[in-house]
This record gives sequence, C-alpha cells and structure tokens, in this order.
Amino acid sequence: MTFLATTFSDIFKSSFLDKVTSVSILDMVIAMVLSFCLGLFIFFVYKKTCQSVMYSTGFGVTLIALTMITAFVILAVTSNVVLSLGMVGALSIVRFRTAIKEPLEIAFLFWSIAVGIVLAAGLIPLAVFGSVIIGIVLMLFVNRKSFTNPYIIVLRVNDEKAEKAACEYLNGKVKKCMVKSKTVTKGMIEMNIDIRLLDESTGFVNELAGMEGVESAVLVSYNGDFMA
Repeated sequence: MTFLATTFSDIFKSSFLDKVTSVSILDMVIAMVLSFCLGLFIFFVYKKTCQSVMYSTGFGVTLIALTMITAFVILAVTSNVVLSLGMVGALSIVRFRTAIKEPLEIAFLFWSIAVGIVLAAGLIPLAVFGSVIIGIVLMLFVNRKSFTNPYIIVLRVNDEKAEKAACEYLNGKVKKCMVKSKTVTKGMIEMNIDIRLLDESTGFVNELAGMEGVESAVLVSYNGDFMA
C-alpha cells in the first residue's frame, strides 16, 4: 500500500520545522541584543531614580529580563497567527502577586514591556529614541532636588502654652507650616506638622526640641501623601 510508504525525509517534513526559519537568525540576534542594551539602560535609569527605602537589585535585573522576554515572545507571535492565539491563552493564566512598593515601578515595568514589543515589531528607531527621551524625562523630574520637599515634624509638648510657642517658632523658621493631625492626652499633646524648609539646614529642630515644655521633635521626610 503506497500511502503507508514513507521516506526518511518525509518523517521530518512538518509544519513545525517549516516555522523554524520564519524568523531569521539575524532578526533574532538584533532583537535580543538591542533588547538587552535597552533593558540595561532602563535598569540604569531605575537605579538612578529609585525612591524606595530599600533599593532592589532583583527588580532592576527583572527589568532587563522582562525586556528580552517580551521581545522574543513578540517575535514568535508575529511569525505565526495561530501561535499568537495560543500565547494569549497561555499568558492569561499567569498571575503576579508581588506587591509594587512605589508607583514609579509600574512605569518601569510598562516601559520594559513596551520596548520589547516595539523592538520585536521592527520599530528600532522608535524603541531607541523613545527610551532615551523617557530616560531623560525621568532623570530630570524624579531626581530634581528642591527645598520644597515635604517634611513632617512629629512634635510632643506638655501643654497648650508650649504648643503655641513651638508653632510660633516653626512659623519663623520654615517656609510653610500646617498642622496635619493633633492628639491630646492628659499631660501630653502630639502633633504632626507639615512643613517646607527654607534651605538645607535642619538645626532648628534641635532648638525646637530644647524649648521649654517640648518633650520631643522628630523630623521625617515623606512623599507628600499623608494619612491621618
């Protein structure tokens, strides 16, 4: 029966092997090398603009890996429509449970994914120049130092007289002074006061803590969000 007859070459004739050359080796190399370079640039920008209390090297390396992974996934998807449908179904079951500590980290994650997609789509100039512009913008705005950075003073005083004297002193030493919260107990008043410094000097906190009736004065830097 002739329909059962097969040759050695027929065994290896399949649509799977035909798809091996659907993406050229040169395209693969260019996409992976550029995705690594741009991922490294994103990592560098993240390192320079990180505002977390604890800097995470693992998250920075993840940005590089995410750029490269996205690039080769999109290369595979663009080479085969059927594969793209299967990839959507496979990725839909992935769940990420790692908490994002800073809102800015979300921007870096989307940046890495976007670069991988754009590179794999062949829009190399857009990926390169877009990344450079985004990096410059982040470096300029995130790292901008200003004396108007928000601070909180946690002030504990013994009575209302000491409270009044401390607030009057603060008003003369800072640019802005506004009470955010106030807790009163027997023999103790605790206030959280939002302030803006006139300059880099914080010596006024020492003088404030030494005033009569003031138990303690703690200066804390924060991101501008406050929950009473």
